[in-house]
Amino acid sequence: MARRAGVSHMTVSRVLNDHPSLRETTRTRVLQAIDEMDYTPSSIARALVTRRFRRIGVLVDGFAESGPNSTLRALERAARGAGYAVSAISIDDDSLQLDTRVRELVGQGVDALCVVAPRASSLQLLHQRVSGLPLVVMSAAADAAVHTVGVDQREGARLCVQHLIDLGHRSIAHATGPLDCVDARERERGWRECLAEAGLTPGPFGAGDWTADFGFAFGRSSGVNGATAVFAANDRIALGVIHGLHSRGVRVPQDVSVVGFDDMPDARHFLPPLTTVQQDFVALGERALQRIIAAVEGEAQPGHDRIAPQLVVRASTAPFEG
Repeated sequence: MARRAGVSHMTVSRVLNDHPSLRETTRTRVLQAIDEMDYTPSSIARALVTRRFRRIGVLVDGFAESGPNSTLRALERAARGAGYAVSAISIDDDSLQLDTRVRELVGQGVDALCVVAPRASSLQLLHQRVSGLPLVVMSAAADAAVHTVGVDQREGARLCVQHLIDLGHRSIAHATGPLDCVDARERERGWRECLAEAGLTPGPFGAGDWTADFGFAFGRSSGVNGATAVFAANDRIALGVIHGLHSRGVRVPQDVSVVGFDDMPDARHFLPPLTTVQQDFVALGERALQRIIAAVEGEAQPGHDRIAPQLVVRASTAPFEG
């Protein structure tokens, strides 16, 4: 390329790295040579020189439901805009698999590891296994040892519960996600805190997974009797709860109000349209990438960035008329 463009090797390198101190005519000549030769820069060769791969390894921990998938897509978009690639791997509830997956990602050549939707058990293992590589955790809970970025899950739960209290509900049930999941634990904590501050006793409680099947079983259970509202830990659970209540002849929201979490794209089309919590996944992905780049460059100490959630009120909640 240098010979074809009639410049030095150093000039070609400066063009490829978008160096500002070049004449525009020179830059154009080199870019034309690159186009004629159909040249594609080698990320491997660049990594050997710079010791940077410009690649982020992402672990999606556990069941990849709507929230984690949206988080991953937002991170990928932000990474592409900054010239980074993303290698993503999902893991299930298996510590041996976690070790294997981490080794796979590191073996691909990554500058940092990012964990989406972490479980407490996985974080403990990662602290033990990952060393010498920046670790960013997308979690609502701060961790002094690593960089963390997350939507304030506890505040999101409090928004849901306070909305129901303001509507006059006094017995509010909660169908949770798996409580080893940090986000599910934070949402459950927000539910309890908000009720306690209002002088209310928690209503029926059920711990399960993130699926609509669990929500259906919870809504169909007679154990929900007595509750006038249900806070579901995500929208899929809420969908199942509504179905389960309907199967028993319980109307939503006339008899029982239901609120979810995530504001998945279909939530506005539930019957009735679902009141839920919206998470700004775009801001989450951008903020996480900023943390990752700062960690890779050694410009930031571990810290926590918290993003505020927003309540979206629709037709699945109504004032208590009892």
